Amino acid sequence: MKYDYDIQGQGYSRLRQTDPQIARYIHSALGDAQTVLNVGAGTGSYEPEDRYVVAVEPSKVMRSQRPRNLAVAINAVAEALPFDDDAFDGSMAMLTIHHWSDPFAGLREMRRVTKGPVVICTFDVTVFPTYWVAKYLPEFVESDKKRFPSIEQITNCLGGTCKVEVVPVPFDCRDGMLEAFYGRPELLLKPEIRGSQSIWGVLPAGVEERFVRELSTDLASGEWDKNYGHLRRESEFQCALRLIKAIK
Repeated sequence: MKYDYDIQGQGYSRLRQTDPQIARYIHSALGDAQTVLNVGAGTGSYEPEDRYVVAVEPSKVMRSQRPRNLAVAINAVAEALPFDDDAFDGSMAMLTIHHWSDPFAGLREMRRVTKGPVVICTFDVTVFPTYWVAKYLPEFVESDKKRFPSIEQITNCLGGTCKVEVVPVPFDCRDGMLEAFYGRPELLLKPEIRGSQSIWGVLPAGVEERFVRELSTDLASGEWDKNYGHLRRESEFQCALRLIKAIK
């Protein structure tokens, strides 16, 4: 099963916004690149507003949610970018490569059209089992192992010199990814929150309902706080979010 943004992406821009702390990592990784390609651009989160950005996004629903101050996105896919070699100073792909039909073809295309840094924001799936959500949702670990290329596979594909950074997620993260609620578990009980996270769209029938039921029970009984309550006091969380910067 594949997450379809044209069907499931309604309201995405309201719940998955640019988080300023995470944005600083991304914009720093782009260095002095003045022309930037954003691949799998979605609603435009994390696009630097002080540079010339060209966005590529195949989903009509996602393109329609881009703010008016951002450029209209081109309807194209990562695996066949309609640009010349070395057309951009830098390029970026934010939590998107696991949705591509062929992530390695897409990464090679990004490298082809980029003179400078290729910046990829993704997850290190080997870390997922340490996240408390895995206790309630072991299926997400197994599913994302299949969806996400490994960090090593990504760096090998991009070649050149690659730097991998752990990106901390702030407690009040504005980008509603699964890790954003590490210390705010109650919010994961809200259907609209889960609806902006692709994992729920690819799990077997009944799994989401079980997660909600078991997490609700443990929150009501105090069991979740007994085991994980310390996370409510953590200003940031270092888990699976990674930033990869590749230079030729």
